[in-house]
Amino acid sequence: MTDIASRLSGAGTNALELRGMSRYFGALAALSDITLTVKPGERRAVLGSNGAGKTTLFNCITGDFLPTTGSIRLFGEDVTTFPAHERIRRGLRRTYQISLLFGGLSVFDNIYLACAGVSRGRFSMLRPRKNDALVAAAEDLIVTVNLAEHRETLVNVLSYGQQRQLEIALALAGAPRFILFDEPAAGLSPTERSDLITILTSLPEHIGYIIIEHDMDVALRVSESVTMMHNGRIFKEGLPQEIEEDPEVQELYLGGGHG
Repeated sequence: MTDIASRLSGAGTNALELRGMSRYFGALAALSDITLTVKPGERRAVLGSNGAGKTTLFNCITGDFLPTTGSIRLFGEDVTTFPAHERIRRGLRRTYQISLLFGGLSVFDNIYLACAGVSRGRFSMLRPRKNDALVAAAEDLIVTVNLAEHRETLVNVLSYGQQRQLEIALALAGAPRFILFDEPAAGLSPTERSDLITILTSLPEHIGYIIIEHDMDVALRVSESVTMMHNGRIFKEGLPQEIEEDPEVQELYLGGGHG
């Protein structure tokens, strides 16, 4: 059995467990009876058309919305009613479709602040020293997301793709255990998509993630398992090749023409 197969089928505490989770907005069911398990280190894609419930799913996992019914467990701990900052303290991170960056600060400053924000000394007003552990962590993350040449560049002059790379660095700050990537390939050029794939597939093996992505080619290349959603429900689950070749998936999401 391969390392990936062993991890996906192995016993032990799951990274994420959703059990019977629903979310209503008035009479509208944005999510209906979602049950989902993600193993530690697993990389899963959640796909579906607009309105399928993907972003609401992320909002419930992060604590931006509380589920109307059901439960959420993060590394074995019930976090269903926890606020977002408590889930962050337990190793959960997220990127967003809309950039949340400090445009007037440098790449380094953005990453350093992200590292400081999840550290025990986040309220310190002291200027960091060159041997500061957070400085070293920020420097490592700059290299991880291929932005070393832009260390001192102001964020508001970066290309859109470089800003998306920076968002990944922010999500990696503070030794996360699980990350939610919300359409990281949206608006990227083919070259930038290739860079994104390289970054995601090169992440440390212990960091699991869920990626929401409209770009099927990107999603299937960076994931080990796939969950398809439709009208707020789970429609299909399987390995990337199984989902790509599934006739119902092709008919519903790809128009039958995806090869």
